[in-house]
Amino acid sequence: MDTEFIIEYIPLYVEATKLTVSIGLIGIALSLIVGLLISMIQYFKVPVLRQISAVYIELSRNTPLLVQLFFLYFGLPKAGISISSEGCAIIGLCFLGGSYMAEAFRSGMEAVEKRQEEAALALGFRQSQVIRYVILPQALSVSIPALCANVIFLIKETSVFSVVALADLMYVAKDLIGLYYKTDEALLMLVIAYLIILLPVSILAAVLERRLRYAGFGN
Repeated sequence: MDTEFIIEYIPLYVEATKLTVSIGLIGIALSLIVGLLISMIQYFKVPVLRQISAVYIELSRNTPLLVQLFFLYFGLPKAGISISSEGCAIIGLCFLGGSYMAEAFRSGMEAVEKRQEEAALALGFRQSQVIRYVILPQALSVSIPALCANVIFLIKETSVFSVVALADLMYVAKDLIGLYYKTDEALLMLVIAYLIILLPVSILAAVLERRLRYAGFGN
């Protein structure tokens, strides 16, 4: 194991980690927004939009992120639409993650008893108030385990961003292996970098789930 090589290229991995985390955070945040909107459409059975969202969910969940990125980066320019590597990565992660988040939110919303919604309406709540104060708080608590699992899944999916020439962690590792044939060292730093990203997320998710369970939610 060449420790000098590792020390020399740690700064390169630090920059790649920053890029991976920043794009991952943006993509995950957007996927949460998309997922919530899609789940609301599905839950309230909005005509036309419900069918469109169902097609989106099936298309997104049944195609690999790699294929989606190829379409965005190599396919769209054929139609005169060019998107940067960062843009493709964010859109691809949002497109994939939105469907998974939608299913997580929908399962949580369906876990809320219908009579609670009816009781709130009978008390004079508007539909928007029922969603905000009755449905969403309970749905979110039930959905937390699935949402956390999706976040971890999407962070790991960032490892394919290198196919669109994005200098993320995987890109840097493959580049160093190709240039210097330091496979063990490059992969070791790659594993450590992903552990640094994912371990805090996993620990935070476990703590959050445990707190909600002790509070009586999500059972």
